[in-house]
Amino acid sequence: MFSIASRDFRSRLLVGTGKYRSFPEMARCHEASGAEVVTVAVRRVNLTDRSKESLLDYIDRSKFFLLPNTAGCYTADEAVRTARLAREVGLSHWVKLEVIGDQATLFPDNQGLLEATRVLVKEGFVVLPYTSDDLVNARRLIDAGAAAVMPMAAPIGSGLGIQNTTNLRILREMITEVPLIVDAGVGTASDATIAMELGYDGLLMNTAIAEAEDAAMMAHAMKLAVEAGRGAFLAGRMPKKLYASASSPMAGVVR
Repeated sequence: MFSIASRDFRSRLLVGTGKYRSFPEMARCHEASGAEVVTVAVRRVNLTDRSKESLLDYIDRSKFFLLPNTAGCYTADEAVRTARLAREVGLSHWVKLEVIGDQATLFPDNQGLLEATRVLVKEGFVVLPYTSDDLVNARRLIDAGAAAVMPMAAPIGSGLGIQNTTNLRILREMITEVPLIVDAGVGTASDATIAMELGYDGLLMNTAIAEAEDAAMMAHAMKLAVEAGRGAFLAGRMPKKLYASASSPMAGVVR
């Protein structure tokens, strides 16, 4: 169990809603993942005409905590307006904050992200910013009131896995006051396990599940991977050694 802004969650896996082949498949994957938090891109959801089918119709809000996100926003003003819209229509006062700085890489605009975080925190939002794996910027986001920090493992949707374990380790060692959640770039279960073995509090993913050949099976695999990685982190791995060490030592053996 871990907490964000005094709210407890049993599952450390957070999942998205994009790129699925169908809404029913999405719902099956959410169940298989064991996740409690589901993030929804506000700008890609029909919020006005409730007579039309919406992905929100396939999310049981008695089971899942809805986390609106500002995907597709390229300025702080855009992101702030999108978060306000999500709150006004009753989605949530929580927001996964994205301010994109580059269209090709979808890397975050750290300056815009910081600006939007300050505004939204002052307006009573619980802000979870998606950011680069930069310690200095993470510190600034925390000082601005971020409830968690979500550093990227690799470019969004790339499936490359963790590309800079050094930076993520530094972030984990230096930041203890808010949860750290790896976001973006995970491709398969081993990537999820590595992230959790680094000591991260949680992991958010979407494409790795949605674009798997068997999405529901991958969702279940990710559930197990997150649990295994967290367990290994808590257990504390054995030290690495250059040379062999017998599994059955000869010390004490009668010859």
